[in-house]
Amino acid sequence: MRQVIMMLAALVLLGGCATGPRYDTQQVELELLPSQVSEDPESYRGGRVLWGGAIVVTRNLPEYTEIEVLGYPLDGSQRPRTGREPVGRFLVRQPGYLEEMKYARGRMITVKGELAAAAAGQVGEARYTYPVVEPEDLYLWPPTSREPARPRFHFGIGVIFGR
Repeated sequence: MRQVIMMLAALVLLGGCATGPRYDTQQVELELLPSQVSEDPESYRGGRVLWGGAIVVTRNLPEYTEIEVLGYPLDGSQRPRTGREPVGRFLVRQPGYLEEMKYARGRMITVKGELAAAAAGQVGEARYTYPVVEPEDLYLWPPTSREPARPRFHFGIGVIFGR
């Protein structure tokens, strides 16, 4: 009985380590980058993409929430690889309301969806053509700690007071 409980606990722990979405990539243009679409958006309109990156800004508008994303290549878990070079910016237009505090600057996001008409905008003082994704699936990655890794054990005798 004890072994069964240990096995169940191990399975629950492993399930808790799941690494985000695993979107079906059939009929998705995996090699297509936001920077390519930005150069000739009408050629790619209606195509399906799987992109991810870091949120730059989230804006709630009357009909939808618009998320500006700085795109990065995705790893095998479909998580943005922020240690790599960015691959361009894009907009996600999710119908309805998304909480701006939850979809905050710097959070990682992965989106699968269809390319819609491009949107003109600016990055700093430069004009920019944003590819627009109408999402089928949207995944907001859990926030990560920005503190440097340090051991979680301490040696010593005494009392520790903390906040």
